[in-house]
Amino acid sequence: MALRHAVLAALLDEELSGYQVTKAFAAGVANFWHALPQQVYAELARLEKEGLVAGREVVQEGRPNKRLFRVTREGLAELEDFASAAAKPAFLREDLLVQVQAADHLDTDVLIERLTERYAFAEAKAALFEELLRRMRGSLDEAEFLLRGARVGPYLTCRRGRDFERANRDWCRDVMEVLRARQAAGEEA
Repeated sequence: MALRHAVLAALLDEELSGYQVTKAFAAGVANFWHALPQQVYAELARLEKEGLVAGREVVQEGRPNKRLFRVTREGLAELEDFASAAAKPAFLREDLLVQVQAADHLDTDVLIERLTERYAFAEAKAALFEELLRRMRGSLDEAEFLLRGARVGPYLTCRRGRDFERANRDWCRDVMEVLRARQAAGEEA
């Protein structure tokens, strides 16, 4: 996946400014794609030059003018082409996994500290995703939303982000339990 596809997907529902696209990334897309604001702005410029998005200037009083972008028919066709291609599997690259891989040769207490930090991060991020899911559902329960909700795609990707962070949290907890048990067994020997 290229940044272009993530930006096009973020613009599917409404016309957005570059700033709003970066906020949309932070709120929903960030669980599967990370981009710095300057990367998003540069990509919007490229997409506009290629005719995949159309931009218009909005005059604002007392503030700088802003540009709003929307996906064009060509941009939608680009997304359809992207969606019709086989998806490449993603590979997880995380420093903490390397640290755990070397656990037998590292200070267990320091490693448990790193796992505790990652556990707290995952717990907080999963809670943020859960709140976002609640806002998306509105008054509907999840089953009803999945059948009749206005836009199920962002909901499903947000749900994946929540589940990913829950899995990270649970893995950290399990690894800490193993390390503590091994530490205690080593002290008894």
